[in-house]
Amino acid sequence: MPPPRESHVTTTTGDAGVSAPYGVTNSSSSSSPPHHRSNNSSSDSTLDVPIADGEKTSPTDSASSSDTEPEVEPVRVASRRTIPDANHYGPTTEKDPELELERSPSAATTIDFPEGGVTGWLVVFGSFCAMLSLYGLINSAAVFESYFSTHQLKDNSPSEIGWIFSLYLFIVFFVGVQVGPIFDRYGARLIVAVGCLLITLSLLLLSWCTEYYQIILTYSVMGGLGGALLNCPAYGSIAHFFNVRRGFATGIASTAGGIGGVIFPIVLRELLPTIGFNWSSRVLALIMLGLAIPANLFIKTRLPPAKGEKVQSVWPDFSVFKDARFACAALGVFFMEWGLFVPLTYIVSYAVDHGQDATESYLLLSYLNAGSVLGRVLPGILADKIGRFNVIIITIAICLITGLALWLPAGHSNSMLIAYAVLFGFGSGSNIGLVPVCLGQLCDHRKFGRLFSTAMMVASFGTLSSVPIGGALLSGSGWTAVILFSSISYAVALAFYTATRVLAVGWNPLTVF
Repeated sequence: MPPPRESHVTTTTGDAGVSAPYGVTNSSSSSSPPHHRSNNSSSDSTLDVPIADGEKTSPTDSASSSDTEPEVEPVRVASRRTIPDANHYGPTTEKDPELELERSPSAATTIDFPEGGVTGWLVVFGSFCAMLSLYGLINSAAVFESYFSTHQLKDNSPSEIGWIFSLYLFIVFFVGVQVGPIFDRYGARLIVAVGCLLITLSLLLLSWCTEYYQIILTYSVMGGLGGALLNCPAYGSIAHFFNVRRGFATGIASTAGGIGGVIFPIVLRELLPTIGFNWSSRVLALIMLGLAIPANLFIKTRLPPAKGEKVQSVWPDFSVFKDARFACAALGVFFMEWGLFVPLTYIVSYAVDHGQDATESYLLLSYLNAGSVLGRVLPGILADKIGRFNVIIITIAICLITGLALWLPAGHSNSMLIAYAVLFGFGSGSNIGLVPVCLGQLCDHRKFGRLFSTAMMVASFGTLSSVPIGGALLSGSGWTAVILFSSISYAVALAFYTATRVLAVGWNPLTVF
């Protein structure tokens, strides 16, 4: 007897146009088999389940075929997804979804996200503190670069000094490849504790450094390792508590980088001329120690790993690049990082070379990071409504346009530099905040740690090379070449993110994605 022909049940509710990360649904009632779903479901997405002939083929058909079940009213289709296999990165229909639901409580279709609550928002606050430690320092790199180039390392070339910051960023993202799967399996507690300790110690030891190799070992290596341990848990823990509002929650937490980039340059502007570099570094170390307390108390995970899985490999999972969408998105991150850290590192030195006072030039970095704070919140809210990829494409275009229209012709114009700093900060802040949620939209949330880290591994080679390339261009060809290098990098990133969107949903600009 031939096997029964398969048809499909489609159940839909929720807000039209809201796209959850690939493989994640938001149903609070989806743990029931699809043919027992009632009309009080609060599902936020669509479930496609193959069933055999003779069973009900739609909610309305099921209501008419049984006197014991209430009538189910037709509802508007928000999105349509097939159930993902937890061990794959794309959809599959090889397993019986109803059987999987019964034996795997962690299956994507059974997960209900709190979307807030006291615990959820405390996790966001803990992530905020961790990101303030990590990205606050990254966004203040121009202050350190300007100070090193005129004090401890005045005899070193701009390219050599650039390696200090590029190596720091490379370690943050590359070592994150190993951190991701450990976080997925064991949670955040020990990882966050060690990360906070290393960042605090790196700044404390930096206060005694006078030689190039000493600064490399403390600031770049030790600080980079601490940042790598904080980066993945800070983003990944939010994904355990938020789905529909993930863009907003991640945007709130990632404002920490911009806030730190505003506060730390102002603090250093006041401290460096009065108490010197040594004690200024120790004050920063004390601030990091204070931020470590809420980060360790509140960052946590909620969802179990995929059932029956052992610890995933700590090496990059290159099989994910078989998905052309993910590959294009990861390359987009690479070129975005290539363009991003050139202005973040050199904008203060640019102002000094064009006649501004060195100490006053630190304020440019504060303006840039103030724009970044707005860029991390407002586009995050908008992204949950009109699509995360749609918004990041717009903000990458802002970075490209401002570089060519404002920074390139700025010269000695302080007003143009301030305008560039604010607008570029807005665009780049949004880019940083939206990258994790955009990548999460292309993969199963239970694989997020490892896949996010794999993408960041690709990006790490961009951060490793971008600042030294900028320094070499500065020494050989001047500021015009540096600005064009950053702008062209953003143009390529824009092309890759656009390609990802086209591969996923086509050319229609009105499609929410």
